[in-house]
Amino acid sequence: MALPVVAIIGRPNVGKSTLFNRLAGRRIAIVSDIPGTTRDRVSIDAEWGRHRYLVVDTAGVEDRPHNEIMWDDIRAQVEVALNQADAIIFCVDVNEGVTDADQDAADMVRRTGKTVVLAANKADTLSREDMIYEFFSLGLGEPHPISAYHDTGIGDLMQSVFEQLPPFEPGVIGKNSVRVAIAGRPNAGKSALFNALTGEERAIVSPVAGTTRDTVDSLFDYEGTRITFLDTAGLRKRGKADPGIEKYSAIRTIGAIERCYVAVLVLDATEFVTSQDTHIGGYIDDAKRAAVIVVNKWDLAKELDLDKSEAMAEIRNRFKFIPNVPIVFTSAIKGWGVSELLPTILEVYGEFSKQLPRAEVSRVVFDAMGENPLPGVGTRRARIFRGIQTRTSPPTFEFSARNPELIHFSYRRYLENQLRDQFGFIGSPLRMNFINREDE
Repeated sequence: MALPVVAIIGRPNVGKSTLFNRLAGRRIAIVSDIPGTTRDRVSIDAEWGRHRYLVVDTAGVEDRPHNEIMWDDIRAQVEVALNQADAIIFCVDVNEGVTDADQDAADMVRRTGKTVVLAANKADTLSREDMIYEFFSLGLGEPHPISAYHDTGIGDLMQSVFEQLPPFEPGVIGKNSVRVAIAGRPNAGKSALFNALTGEERAIVSPVAGTTRDTVDSLFDYEGTRITFLDTAGLRKRGKADPGIEKYSAIRTIGAIERCYVAVLVLDATEFVTSQDTHIGGYIDDAKRAAVIVVNKWDLAKELDLDKSEAMAEIRNRFKFIPNVPIVFTSAIKGWGVSELLPTILEVYGEFSKQLPRAEVSRVVFDAMGENPLPGVGTRRARIFRGIQTRTSPPTFEFSARNPELIHFSYRRYLENQLRDQFGFIGSPLRMNFINREDE
């Protein structure tokens, strides 16, 4: 059986995202007092006591939505979360009592027939706890007074949830999944690509730039390999992000890049490579994550007068700081190239997690120094005694050396290129650490 899914449902601004962050143990969902901040579903594996589960945050259910254009999509996302949930935490605000929006959301929940636990949030004083009883009128059972912000009442709430769920056997989870972040500028087609890869309408797709605000994830099995895809909010250049929600979305996106193994950088064929794209590539490089570049909307190449070989040459020139990165041309809307992307991601992940035999590393390093000896500086000379791979993901090499400060950047890059020539590391960064050792 899969991890049990617990969805947090309710009208806007009752503290759903605060409760989600409390259960997740860190700030993942964006918390704001602006109604409608959460649009997509946001989920993460979590633990409570001995219980493992998947907790899902959702957009607020509104009786009079403030955004009529997107409300049908947002409501559809909430309904998908309800259908996939094994249990539902219905969240209300004790300070505002029962509202029409609460009634509307409660009607949605009752129709599912799922296990429901009622969380009366913001009950952070005894007088407020006394206000919970009117919520019996929702017909969802006994309300549990909690304060997600102050972390009170959460234990009793979760105990009530798991008392109504069947036991989960953790042994069936298997190995960890390959985490893949889908990143890029706003409106480059990241969400459409995400949906095409996972085969479900998990992220909201809209021509409005900036539709995705939170990082959305989906667990996917590809030929026996578990892949967790993270669809992220679009990143703008530093200083270009609007204050508030968009700024926090950028922080979440950077965090997703840092947590992933492989970052898929999505370019928009209609605009090709922009300074924002190379800026995002810089984040991937700084985080030392493996990378795949996707040129999306390639179905428009003919009318844009784009040539594939010329496009690849230009991309490699603009992304010199990400060596040997694979480039895949796709049309997420039409499904072109999507089947090629999954094997490429796994190939790059294999390079990212590659462990080389110690003797092979030493052979390549000393052969390289034999062909191109270390230069000296005056009467001082650097000397490398040993080179070994100390870890994977990213591949990290440690060189024990005398006077390592004399080893110029260009020579360090030369050694890196020799390792790449011999062992590949396609799309993967290499960390090169030079440690001072006087005697070996």
